[in-house]
Amino acid sequence: MSRLDMAGKLEILADAAKYDASCASSGAQKRDSRGGKGIGSTTASSGICHSYTPDGRCISLLKILLTNSCIFDCHYCINRKSSNVRRARFTAKEVVDLTLSFYKRNYIEGLFLSSGIIGSPDYTMEQIVEVARSLRLDHDFRGYIHLKTIPDADPMLVEAAGRFADRVSINVELPTVPGLTKLAPEKSAPRIEGAMGQMRLAIEDSKDARRRYRHAPRFATGQSTQMIVGADDGTDRDIVGRAAHLYDRFGLRRVYYSAFSPIPDASAVLPLKRPPLQRENRLYQADWLMRFYTFTPEDVAQTTDPVTGMLPLDIDPKLAWALKFREHFPVDVNRAPKEALLRVPGLGTKAVNGILSARRVRRLRLEDVGRLTVSVKKLLPFIICEDWRPVRLTDRADLKALVAPKPVQLDLFGA
Repeated sequence: MSRLDMAGKLEILADAAKYDASCASSGAQKRDSRGGKGIGSTTASSGICHSYTPDGRCISLLKILLTNSCIFDCHYCINRKSSNVRRARFTAKEVVDLTLSFYKRNYIEGLFLSSGIIGSPDYTMEQIVEVARSLRLDHDFRGYIHLKTIPDADPMLVEAAGRFADRVSINVELPTVPGLTKLAPEKSAPRIEGAMGQMRLAIEDSKDARRRYRHAPRFATGQSTQMIVGADDGTDRDIVGRAAHLYDRFGLRRVYYSAFSPIPDASAVLPLKRPPLQRENRLYQADWLMRFYTFTPEDVAQTTDPVTGMLPLDIDPKLAWALKFREHFPVDVNRAPKEALLRVPGLGTKAVNGILSARRVRRLRLEDVGRLTVSVKKLLPFIICEDWRPVRLTDRADLKALVAPKPVQLDLFGA
């Protein structure tokens, strides 16, 4: 390890960090360097697109591990103690220097820092916090910082991370407690949720202090987590239920889903192949329904297969729900409440808001609705307009075949 130069360490530790999906930057505090003071900005517009700001712009992040050495032996992790991989380790100062150097070259606009466990959880957390502290206080860095915290570390250290970071995340790792016990026996679901609960209280206390006192210290604006999909026996129904629990209990900004990928020298208890990537996509769609479309976890669970507990891969969960509960359709776009319109397949939140705004001044025709959505064809069985009524179309036995997306053969040499 000592023979590696900075470039060699960066190659290893940047590659090792690619398995962590929870690096979005939505909710970052707005900071800039106007007046000639400070370094960095969360509102800059240049750089490689790696993540998203609150206003929807893509920004670049330096995404690395402090080290890929670890004292834990989680079966699904390529950096586990027993894994035969090249190891490397940055010092806190090296990460600080890299971040500043990359920023000044206009490569990045922020830092996402995680780590394997070295020495002890407390020691590792101290090093992670020191990176953020040095950037903020020693160098007046005002760019985005996301820190991956360690639930086994001292709560004071985890809270210290929140004082310097825009976002923190604590991974629950797997959707079920039996799965975590089997594949990561050194980790504890109660400890993970306990750390999440403490972070939520700290975030809420900070928000309350900011409302009361203008100059109250800043704190992380939110926390997120990640679940590995397909490494254990957890079904989509289990995953959706766990995500809803986490959102409700800990006020998470996001739950990220990462499809399990087979690793070299894998344990015999792991599956031999990764789950379909479409499964990860369907879980994100289900997550979106719960967060923005008024769907409850029970609504989403009703779209899963009653035997396997899995979401359908050929159609999205919103369409699956509409096909199963046809008695709720068709919906009159000129009269239906917002909640009913959000259940219509093919209508997004922007389209629904456009309908609600436009129908205040006129009765909407099918042509008007078509201007608000990508394709009106998918909507036809589910809506009523001034000049359109589906009649018996909604009750057709072959409705799924009519509205489901058609398989497309990709062109290997297409542009």
